[in-house]
Amino acid sequence: MNIAILGTGNVGGALGTHWARVGHHVIFGFRDPESAEAKKLLASSGSNANGATVGEAVKAGEVVVAALPWPQVKEILGGLDLNGKILFDCTNPLLPNLAGLEVGTTESGGEQVAVAAAGARVVKVFNTTGFANMADPVYQGKPTVMFYCSDDADAKAVAKRLTSDLGFDAVDAGPLTNARLLEPLALLWIWLANIGGLGRDIAFQLVKR
Repeated sequence: MNIAILGTGNVGGALGTHWARVGHHVIFGFRDPESAEAKKLLASSGSNANGATVGEAVKAGEVVVAALPWPQVKEILGGLDLNGKILFDCTNPLLPNLAGLEVGTTESGGEQVAVAAAGARVVKVFNTTGFANMADPVYQGKPTVMFYCSDDADAKAVAKRLTSDLGFDAVDAGPLTNARLLEPLALLWIWLANIGGLGRDIAFQLVKR
């Protein structure tokens, strides 16, 4: 599958590199595809990844992954033609000091992204854990959980496949409004890892009796 990655920091880099290594074609969208940053990321991602401008990446991608900083994501997505595209929203509407969320319980960042990215088929996913777990989601031989939510059944099926391809336990968390639940869950992970003293080598697992 052709996967466009918007945002080449820790999250976008981890997801794109892992997908490329398991056989997907990844197109990283860069402001400058010839920059040293771009060349370094592509060198570590292998032959299944290449770089392009943001617009070129979106055009080529069957799936577009938004791993952008929250303050910029709506403006950037609003300037792109995403009509009909499956869009993975990996962002969280965090306050700058990580003390809370800009929106929650009655609205979500995922719903705001869906408004900004007019016509896109939005899936909230890859927002509830750290980037190191996206590179390796298996703990003690067992997959950690990745929840996803969307109003589009076909987009959900793609999310399940691509999430499972990385080694996660992919769990359907319902409609896009349930991003109101997943974004606070992300804040809990961040608090446990950074303030609660557990460190970033932690993840959630879903167990069944």
